[in-house]
Parts: sequence; structure tokens; C-alpha cells
Amino acid sequence: MDNDKTNGSSCPCAPRRSDTISFIKLAHSKPVSELLTITGKLTLNDRLGHFLALWGVNRMGHIVKPGLYKMGEPTIDSPVFVSANYTLSFDAVRRALAGTDCYILVLDTKGVNVWCAAGKGTFGTEELVHRIAWSGLSGIVSHRALILPQLSAPGISAHEVQRRSGFRVEYGPVRASDLPEYIKTREATPEMRRVQFSFRDRLVLTPVELLHVALPTLVAAIILYLLAGPLAALAAITAVLAGTVFFPALLPFIPTHDFSTKGLILGVIVAIPFSIPFATNPEMPFWANMLTALVPLMIMPVVTAYLALNFTGCTTFTSRTGVKKEIYRYVPVMALMAGFGILLLVILGIVRFMKVI
Repeated sequence: MDNDKTNGSSCPCAPRRSDTISFIKLAHSKPVSELLTITGKLTLNDRLGHFLALWGVNRMGHIVKPGLYKMGEPTIDSPVFVSANYTLSFDAVRRALAGTDCYILVLDTKGVNVWCAAGKGTFGTEELVHRIAWSGLSGIVSHRALILPQLSAPGISAHEVQRRSGFRVEYGPVRASDLPEYIKTREATPEMRRVQFSFRDRLVLTPVELLHVALPTLVAAIILYLLAGPLAALAAITAVLAGTVFFPALLPFIPTHDFSTKGLILGVIVAIPFSIPFATNPEMPFWANMLTALVPLMIMPVVTAYLALNFTGCTTFTSRTGVKKEIYRYVPVMALMAGFGILLLVILGIVRFMKVI
């Protein structure tokens, strides 16, 4: 629709007077924000920061200052890209655009990546409109087009952005690495639109999850070693590794759709090697062997499945509503399995204490 031919409220996309006044007031309430300069070259310190971020070290400290950045020698006609202020997201964009004269408008997403920030609302319409006005962007470029990451779409109402700021939203490719090709035609190919979740992408998720459970796992392994020996300690470590490392690596290959059942299946597989030695202990009667063999089959799959649920929010395999249904459906089952396994442990402990076997 040609906005030059529309007037006031006759066009549904035209800004309401109150919104227009608010936008103009914000844009002129203080001097235009500082135009920061950035390059596409990543330093050793940048790469170290990426490594620490992937391991969850100082997680909320990997933040870029929100505002408007320029790369190279941009003009009033140069493209404007929009990014989150999470270091890894911003650095991926500027690295891909190395050698390109452009602007990058960085939103305040509280140090959260584009996809998650769009879901949380921090990479959203309000913040984008606010940042456009705050940066004085309309006085820096002559065009009215913004290139946003495709994964930001859930948080952005494109028609609202245009109605309130006058800037039109374009969605670029999924991956920042495709930006150089995208800006040649300003059209994304089907391959650029496709969200992939490769083996490498899945493994990138493991360090943070592994680090979060490292201390509890160590404590549990020490306790089990003292109570039941090295095999029990190794079982605890294996169950955690299965849930934090093996699960994301094998995610597409494990049957069923739900993460919980995928985790339970993987947990049973890794529990079998620990169950067999208990079932064949010649020093114990048959019934005691069978009960003991059930313990790893009850507890290890639950640990693996519970940890597997942590990956639901960072994969392309599920949705928020699907995860909620899954939690209500399978967490009670996990609780029953874990409770039964712990009950068996208590019974066997009492039996040993009474020297019945």
C-alpha cells in the first residue's frame, strides 16, 4: 500500500496520531544516541568470551551495549540490520557482514539470544520501536527498511512497527552466515529459511547443561561409591552423561516424539550394562538379584529423561504447549519410577542389615 496516498485513519497501517506524537517525542527528547563503530574482525578476547559463554561462565555478562553501530563507511542508503545484545548473536552478525558498509541496530534483549528473546518478548515490537526512535535512525538513513533475523519473527509485529515508526520489517535468513548472499538480492532462498539443527548445533548445547549438574553429580557419585561401590558411582555419572551429552547428540535418531520418552529409552539402554552384573551376582539369591537389577532400570532412565527435558527450549523439535503437556504427562511417571527404585534400595539395604541374605 502506498502510504503517500493515504491520510490519517483511512489506512489501517497509518500511525495513529497519539503513537506518532509519542514516537516523535522520544526521537527528539534527547540528542541522537552515540553512533558506535564496530568491525567484522573477532579478537582473541572475543573468542575467549564465546568459549566462556558456551560453558555458562558469567552467563549474564556476555552483553553488548544496545544502540546503533556502523561498519565500514555506511551512507544514508546503507542497509540496517537488527540484532540482539547477546555477544554471540551480535558477533555472528558482524562477522558475517565483514567488509559490508552497513548499520547494526542492537536491541536490549537482556543478554539473551534472538530466538529465546523473541519468545520472552525482549526482542519484541516495543523494544524495536523504542530503539529506532532512541537511536535517531530516521535521521541517519534515507530509506525505511530494517533487516531482522528470521528467528525474531515470533516477537515482532511487523505492521505495528511500520505503523508506529514508519520502518518496514524484512526478515533475513535464519543464519547470520547467509547474510552476504541475502543482501545481494534481498531475497532468502528456501535453504536460507530452513531451520536446521545439525550434530554440531546440538553438541554446542551440552557444555552449559553438563556444567550445571557437575557438582550434584560428583556428590551423588561419592555417596554411592561409599554406600554401594564403584559400579553404583559409575552408574550415576553415566546417567547424567546420557542426559546431557548423549541425548542431544542422538536426538534425531531416538524413536518417539516426546523428549521424556526419548530420554527414558536412552536411559534404559545405558542402564542395562549396569543391571546385568546385579542380576548375575552368585553371592546373592535369585530374588535379591532380580530386585537389585531393577534399581538401575528404574532410577537411571528417570535421571536421563529429566535432564533431557532441559533441551526442549533450545531445539526445533517441540513447542511451548507441547512441552507443558509432556511435563504433566510424564513427570508423574518419572516420579513413580524413581520412588519405586528408591524403595527397592531401602528394602535391599534393610535386608542386608538384617543379614537375611
